[in-house]
Parts: sequence; C-alpha cells; structure tokens
Amino acid sequence: MKVYNNDVEAADALAVAVQNLRKEIGKVIVGQQEVVDLVLAGIFCQGHSLLVGVPGLAKTLLVQTIASALDLEFKRIQFTPDLMPSDIVGAETLDKERNLKFVKGPVFANIVLADEINRTPPKTQAALLEAMQEYKVTIGGQRYDLPKPFFVLATQNPIEQEGTYPLPEAQLDRFMFNLQLNYPSFEDEVNIVKNTTNDSKASIQKVISADDIIAFQHLVRRVPVADNVVEYAVKLTAKTRPGNNPLANEYLEWGAGPRASQFLIVGAKCHALFRGSYSPDIADVQAIAKPVLRHRLVRNFKAEADAISVDEIIGKLTAD
Repeated sequence: MKVYNNDVEAADALAVAVQNLRKEIGKVIVGQQEVVDLVLAGIFCQGHSLLVGVPGLAKTLLVQTIASALDLEFKRIQFTPDLMPSDIVGAETLDKERNLKFVKGPVFANIVLADEINRTPPKTQAALLEAMQEYKVTIGGQRYDLPKPFFVLATQNPIEQEGTYPLPEAQLDRFMFNLQLNYPSFEDEVNIVKNTTNDSKASIQKVISADDIIAFQHLVRRVPVADNVVEYAVKLTAKTRPGNNPLANEYLEWGAGPRASQFLIVGAKCHALFRGSYSPDIADVQAIAKPVLRHRLVRNFKAEADAISVDEIIGKLTAD
C-alpha cells in the first residue's frame, strides 16, 4: 500500500484509481457508466448496493467484472427458495474427533454477490442483516469477524414477481444505493452484440488492493463538508417524511430515516472526489439523491393511482 504525504495527494490518487477502474471495467461492460461509478462509490464509502433491472442487462456480469478489477476475494450466492441461512453464513459440524467445528459460508469474502436476493424467504434474507450492518456473524453464540473490506452487491429482477419475497424495509435500509439499470442505447447495444458474439475474451487487470481500498475509505470519511451542505442533506431527507412537506403528505406513506442523511453526505464526498473536487457541494448531494432515497420511500395509494414514481417525487423534492 502506498503512503501519501497528505490527503490532497491521496485524493488525487483516488481519482486516478477510479479512472483506471473505469478503463478496465469498460473492457467488458458497455455503457452503464453512472451505475459503474455509483457501485464504485458505494465500495469507497463502505456501503452496499442493490442493482435492480430486467433480465439481460448484465447485472451479474457487472459485479463480477468489478470484482475482477479489485484485488479482493469474491463469492457468489445464488438465492433460491430452498436456500437456508447456514448456506450463507456457515454452520457448525462435527469433525473426526466429534468436536464442533465452524465451517465458514460464502459470506466470508470481501465482495459477496447476492444474486436474485428476493428469491429466498425472509428468514434466509435476514441472515445477511447482521453481516451488512456489523460486519460480523453469530453462530452458536460465537461471533466471527468478516474480512475487510466487506461489501454486499445484490441483484433483483423488478418484473418477474412470481416466487419472490419482497425485501423487508429493515434490510433495504442497509443498502446505501438502489441502482436502476436501464436498457442500453442503440449504439451501446450494437457494441455489446459485437463484443459478445466473437471468440475473444477481455483480460481484466487488478487495479487496486484491499489495503488501498481501506485507506481510501478512511480518506472519504476525512473529506471536509460545509455546514450548509450537511443542512441541505438533512432538510432533503426531512422533506420525504409526511407532515414536513405538502408533496410528501400527498404521495408518501413513509419517508427516509437518519441513515439516508448519513449516506447522502458520505456519498456526496465520494462523488466530489471522483470529479476531482476536495469537498462536496449541494450539487453532489443532488447527484446521488435518487439512488440513496428511492428504496427508502413508500408511496401511498394516491401516488400509485396517479402513476407518480418515487424518482419523480425525489426529483421534485430536490428541485424545491
């Protein structure tokens, strides 16, 4: 791990590392630049990300490619209706001497891909709650630390709801970002077809180590933020709560909690560093407002009847 003379030098090094990551990821992933940047921002903010999109948009490939560009241990868990909590965190078994021995599950990795997380029952989904919040798991009364850094990148299909189990609000709140993957543009889709229908395979180089990621995570936390930016983030979160804003009163059943304000600020710090600034402004908060807030707001019946989406509500709140 390289040691930097000061935080400005470290911030410049982070911007260079992000550019190199974009270049490596771009060898495989065409387009989706905003989603790629937000996943990387979640990693440097020590946050988890939920990727939502219809089948075929390379959600799983995106996570695998990012993991390949990071010098980290990667595990994939395919969530199914018969998946058990022990299949995620591990279980105690008897060894040859009939002593209990803990066998670690796939959650013991730096990057965990929870593929189609909404296909498993809430009991199994809850196995990730402690890991995502406390970076530990408890088995048989014994607590085990997860490796650092640790991230959960989960995927979810928004249209095929048969045989799925909606994520509880408590678990949704653990995700820093809810990232919506959209269909590619015509030009991007042409490039995707060209790249995936030949016999060549892109080679992804390791760009950054675990120690460097941890160092940059601490750097993000040290980025100074002006009081007016913090106040804007808190006011924006408060406006999502019914009783505090006419728009929320009309269209929202439930608003975002204090964790949203925290994620807005730490995410704005990372967004500023990515664009070469050493301190975030209100525009940085607005840039990440939708992925931070969209899974924390619950629409009421009137919003559904009027076909008002959560993103439209957030857009109006940030424009006020």
